[in-house]
Amino acid sequence: MSTNHVSGDHRDGKWKHDGVRVIPGNSLDANTAQTPGMDRRAAINYARVGAQKIWAGTVSIHPNAKTGAHHHGELESVIYVVRGKARMRWGEQLEFTAEAGPGDFIYVPPYVPHQEINASRDEPLECVVIRSDNEAVVVNLDIEPAEKPEDVAWIDPIHRGS
Repeated sequence: MSTNHVSGDHRDGKWKHDGVRVIPGNSLDANTAQTPGMDRRAAINYARVGAQKIWAGTVSIHPNAKTGAHHHGELESVIYVVRGKARMRWGEQLEFTAEAGPGDFIYVPPYVPHQEINASRDEPLECVVIRSDNEAVVVNLDIEPAEKPEDVAWIDPIHRGS
């Protein structure tokens, strides 16, 4: 018979406040790094819950709005589209583009200049963002976007492109 052993003594009550944490959606913190055109709110970070390796929060972009160009330093980012239609532009001159909708995930590697665009004229774009460090790193860039971005199909083991 095998038993699972967890370090620490849960009987001392320590886990009551240092175990699982629920962050209500109406208590997210807007005091985080911002980029023009979007509203970031932190849910999980070091300051709020003691997170050591991740940052998580929400991003809202108004209908037909776009953010300024930026990157997130050495951090990896994952964006999950909850509502709306996201158009991502990236590259040295934001020359590449792809779109994502509700239920889609977007991966942004370290140091990639990018811009989020709400591709809908009527509906807000609502996303959840997770980053690979406990603090939000945002480096806003002064990039003159390319006139005609090149469409890039999502290519992965399931979506091979056309």
